[in-house]
Amino acid sequence: MSFTNDLETRVLQWALTNGSPTRPTAWYVGLFTAAPGETGGGTEVSGNAYVRKAVTFTVSGDTATNNAAIEWPTATGSWGTITHVAVFDAETTGNMLVYASLAASKSISTGDVLRIPSGDLDVTLN
Repeated sequence: MSFTNDLETRVLQWALTNGSPTRPTAWYVGLFTAAPGETGGGTEVSGNAYVRKAVTFTVSGDTATNNAAIEWPTATGSWGTITHVAVFDAETTGNMLVYASLAASKSISTGDVLRIPSGDLDVTLN
């Protein structure tokens, strides 16, 4: 996953200045049908029972991994083709922290449930 400019700035402020950027206290995964980027953007899914889902991570070495499955509610209509995911610091609005493309796009239709198994969402620093 790639860091957004916002998170890169916070990390640099924390590591290399006396500043103390506000640390998120909760994290949420959002789904996208068009690519987000360094400044956010993209097209996040909306409507048809879509919500961002809370996620928690376990860190080992240079990698943070989701420590529980992430499951969205049953789609009540088409969500389109999911191509990207992002982690935010809020359930609605908020700041995008990291984002990535999926290894394989996934079309979500009425009645479908999207699930990311525990250990399948990794954020790596290298």
